Amino acid sequence: MGGMTTDIKLLDENGRRVDGRTPEEMRPLRIEAGVLRRADGSAYVEWGLNKVLAAVYGPRECHPRHMQNPTRALVQCKYNMAAFSVDDRKRPGPDRRSQEISKITSEALTHVVFTEYFPRASIDVYVEVLQANAGTRCAGLTAASVALADAGVPMRDLVASCAAGKAAGTMMVDLGKEEDNFGEADIPVGYVPRTKEIVLLQMDGDLTLDEYKKGLNMAIQGCEKVYEIQRDALKRRYEARPVDAGARAPEGPQAGVA
Repeated sequence: MGGMTTDIKLLDENGRRVDGRTPEEMRPLRIEAGVLRRADGSAYVEWGLNKVLAAVYGPRECHPRHMQNPTRALVQCKYNMAAFSVDDRKRPGPDRRSQEISKITSEALTHVVFTEYFPRASIDVYVEVLQANAGTRCAGLTAASVALADAGVPMRDLVASCAAGKAAGTMMVDLGKEEDNFGEADIPVGYVPRTKEIVLLQMDGDLTLDEYKKGLNMAIQGCEKVYEIQRDALKRRYEARPVDAGARAPEGPQAGVA
């Protein structure tokens, strides 16, 4: 959260937010699977004004070899924001924020991947933010999960992600840029709908216990909506055209989401 002051009215007298949404309303979300031909799996997410691309390579031999685990695969995520993704040009290369998001994304995905099927292997996930407008860690995790399923990586379920927060003294779901910069709190959540497990939970800002519980519930409800769009993207991916030599299709009953 930015914690800054502003003259922008984050919530008007009719209960409408800066972009016209109600506190319970999410930004438009579009997901496409299988957008990169050279990756084993890929996904593209447009969430509001966010544009995020995810690519998966593997399972493949883990390098350097000292990182290999003899009993399971290593899920490695690299999150990066393009220099042109924000209004002021971002300095290229990793920073503390991107390293943190890479770490928490890897941990969330590791929870749902059947890593024990691929000892000594690496599953490499790349998340590239092409345009940022608040909520990129949720959009990145959502895209990465679809890309893993598109690659045919065996998974317990998809991970859906959404955030809730507090702005203008009101709890609301899926914060926009102004709400993220000038609001009071933010709660990004990664959720596994099939098992109802939370695999990512962070909080930035100050909330009462009741506000926290309400925000968490709003975020989970948002995750459920994201999950349906993820599933629809994967269905469209494999219903749209027959499998040919250039298309990667899951093999066997354990490929993709179990």
